[in-house]
Amino acid sequence: MTDPIADMLARIRNAALARHEVTLIPASKMKKSIADLLQREGYVASVSEEEVGPAKRKTISIVLKYSENKKAAFAGIRRVSKPGRRVYVGHNEIPRVLNGLGVSILSTSRGLMTDAEARKNKVGGELLCEVW
Repeated sequence: MTDPIADMLARIRNAALARHEVTLIPASKMKKSIADLLQREGYVASVSEEEVGPAKRKTISIVLKYSENKKAAFAGIRRVSKPGRRVYVGHNEIPRVLNGLGVSILSTSRGLMTDAEARKNKVGGELLCEVW
């Protein structure tokens, strides 16, 4: 797999479109941090790390969040920086997603953070994805 973060976002997007309650993703520190940010921002209900199967492989279990009419908490999720084209931004160049209604996730020298946190701390970095 060349882009594990894109795979994670695709799994979350596909699970939401299929109205699944839970989706499982192979674990890594970066994916766990992204999932925790999505939970903190209110796009997913809960995130937990589990060992699944006879090989005891670590997976991240993400419980998706829906409204009363089974509409997902997010309308879209998109990978911005890709392995073939990395996108880096300074703190004053961080784009607003839907005029502030969405969230950008950045990988900075101080760890993963949302666009609002990065602007507040005046730190730029790699623009990983956008959620709205």
